[in-house]
Amino acid sequence: MTNACMHGNICKKVELKMGKRVEEMRLIGGLIGVQFLYAGNSVVLSYLMLLGFQPLSLIILSTFATFMVLAPLSLILERHQWPQRLPMKLWIQLLLISFGGVTLFQSLQMKGIHLTSPAIATAMPNLAPGLIFFIAWAFRLEKVKLSSKYSRAKIVGTIFCVMGATLMSFMQGTSHTHTSSSSSCHLEKITGSVYLLTGVFTLSSVIVLQAATLGDFPSPITISAITSLMGMFFTIIVQLIQDHKLEIGLSNTNIQNLLGYSLLAGCISGASTSFNAWAMKKRGPVMVAVFGPVGTVISIILSVITLGDSITLGSLAGMFLMFTGLYFVLWAKGNEVFDNHPNEYDMEKPLLS
Repeated sequence: MTNACMHGNICKKVELKMGKRVEEMRLIGGLIGVQFLYAGNSVVLSYLMLLGFQPLSLIILSTFATFMVLAPLSLILERHQWPQRLPMKLWIQLLLISFGGVTLFQSLQMKGIHLTSPAIATAMPNLAPGLIFFIAWAFRLEKVKLSSKYSRAKIVGTIFCVMGATLMSFMQGTSHTHTSSSSSCHLEKITGSVYLLTGVFTLSSVIVLQAATLGDFPSPITISAITSLMGMFFTIIVQLIQDHKLEIGLSNTNIQNLLGYSLLAGCISGASTSFNAWAMKKRGPVMVAVFGPVGTVISIILSVITLGDSITLGSLAGMFLMFTGLYFVLWAKGNEVFDNHPNEYDMEKPLLS
């Protein structure tokens, strides 16, 4: 009887290990797939703006499509988690997330893509984990102990990230300037890089706010759906203020193609958001963030194949420095243990725990 029980326990442990291994493979494969979607989306957006589409109009259509994709999912999967009423504080948080994360961030991102390239636009968000760390540290949402080697590694890694991204952006801009007949190309690349860096800082601030909001409203798909709809209305208001009209820009395509592109963007955003939310719930954002650099490599390959972009040796050096810094941060987050409170830290917990 004892031997039978021991055999049964061993079988259960083997089955549990196999199940975890299968889930791990699914999670890794899905995160790589999400990076393919993000990289492809950057190339598609760049192509659409070359056709004459207005960036704000693309945001309006894609965010509405994202809402249409996520709203049914939130109703099916998260309805039981909805609070009975939304307090004023939560409404204000959702409004700030909508304006910052949808209207402001995506406007800066699209302008940056238009002035630089999809490869640089995909690389810049790799700064977000480091920036999130500093913002969370400033608001005492991140534990930092300067005597700890892991805390020092996070700080050094963040500095490497910023230096690498800046080097990559300026080297990439310089390489394009040599082939251009006008010096204005160089200024455009610098301006585009500034747009992208500002957008990443905005996104990082919004993510910190989202972390606080999820404590009161633990429904990430629902929050994404609500903020997409709010962001659409914010973007409409911004375009009306800027242009005094809603202009799409259908110079080289038709309404059918526009609707198709918008639906594609909405599906990409909805699928990516949903899977990342599931992955964060399983393993926390450290596991999700570590796959960010994969999108840069994919985007560079797609840009070279589809748009004829090139990558210089200096840009590669900057990317290597940026990825080195990023993995310093992620390594520290995954191994950090404070001497005084060794049981408080759990590497599977969210980034802002």
